[in-house]
Amino acid sequence: MNEEMIQEQKEFDITELPGVGTSTAIKLVEAGYGNLLAIAVASPKELSEASGMTEAGSRKVINAARKAAHLDFESGDQLLARRATVIKLTTGSKAFDAMMDGGFESRSITECYGAFGSGKTALAHQLAINVQLPREKGGAEGVVVWIDSEGTFRPERIKQIAEAAGLDPTEALKNIKVARAYNSDHQMLLVDKVEELILQEKLSVKLVIVDGLMSHFRSEFYGRGQLADRQQKLNRHMHDLIKLADLHNLIVYVTNQVSSDPAAFFGDPTKPIGGNIVGHASAFRIYLRKGKKGSRVAKLVDAPNLPDQESAFMIAEAGITDIE
Repeated sequence: MNEEMIQEQKEFDITELPGVGTSTAIKLVEAGYGNLLAIAVASPKELSEASGMTEAGSRKVINAARKAAHLDFESGDQLLARRATVIKLTTGSKAFDAMMDGGFESRSITECYGAFGSGKTALAHQLAINVQLPREKGGAEGVVVWIDSEGTFRPERIKQIAEAAGLDPTEALKNIKVARAYNSDHQMLLVDKVEELILQEKLSVKLVIVDGLMSHFRSEFYGRGQLADRQQKLNRHMHDLIKLADLHNLIVYVTNQVSSDPAAFFGDPTKPIGGNIVGHASAFRIYLRKGKKGSRVAKLVDAPNLPDQESAFMIAEAGITDIE
C-alpha cells in the first residue's frame, strides 16, 4: 500500500459507507475511527461499542471499508517501496544510530528496558527534542505525545536539550503534549486520544512516548490469579500502539521496568517485565545499563532486520552524546 493510497483513505468520507450516517460518523471519529483504514482493521465488537450499531451492522460497515480500502496482499517490491517512507529518528549518538541502522524507526514500537538510572527517560527527553529537528538532521519536524505513568517528564530538561540543539525552548515545549496516566485504563484511553490529536486537531504527531509502560499494569494486577487478565489487557494496549504507529507512520517509544530472574545461574539475571506480550509487540528491544565512567550501554536484544550488538553513549548536560 503506497503513501498516496494511505492519504486517500485518510481523506475518505466515512459517511459514504453503508449504514453510517452523520451521528454515527461523529461517534466513530470521537472513538478514533475517523478514516477508512481504521474502520477496515477494526473488529465488529470494537466498532459496535464505539458507534452503538449492532455487531451485524458493524460487520457490514467493516466489510465495505475493507473493500474500499483495497486491503489485499502486497508484493515484496511494493512493501520495499513502502519502507522508503519509514522515518529514522536520531538518538543523538552516532554509535547508537549506527547500531539501529540510522535511528529509531516509524511504523513500529521500540522498547528500552533497564534498571533505575540506566537512561530510559533521559533518552525519551532527547527523542522528544530530536523529533522536532529537520529531517536532514535526523528529525521528523513533528509533534510529540508523552504519556507519563511515573511522573518523570521534566520541562526544565527539555529546555536544556532544546537550547543545545539550537531550538527555541518555548516552541519546543509547545510541541510536546504531555498527559499523566493515573491507572492502566487511563493510560489506554490516552493512546486513543492521540488519534483525536491527529485526526481532529490535525497535529503532525511523529513520536509517541509511553514512559513506564508496565508501571500501572504491574501495580494493579498482582499474583498468578490475575496474570491472565493483565496480559489480555496489556495485549490490547500494545496492539493499539502498533496500529497507531502503522496507520500514521509515527515512532512509538516505550520504557519498561525490569525484574531479576532467580533461576538465572549464569549471565545477567535482569529481564524485562510484561512477558511475551510486550516482547512480540515490540519490533526493537534494547537493554540499557550503566557502563564505565558514567557511560550507558545500549544492547540491541531483538530486531527483525539487525544483529544483536552493543553501543555506548553518554548523558551530558546537552543531552545524549557519543563517548569522546
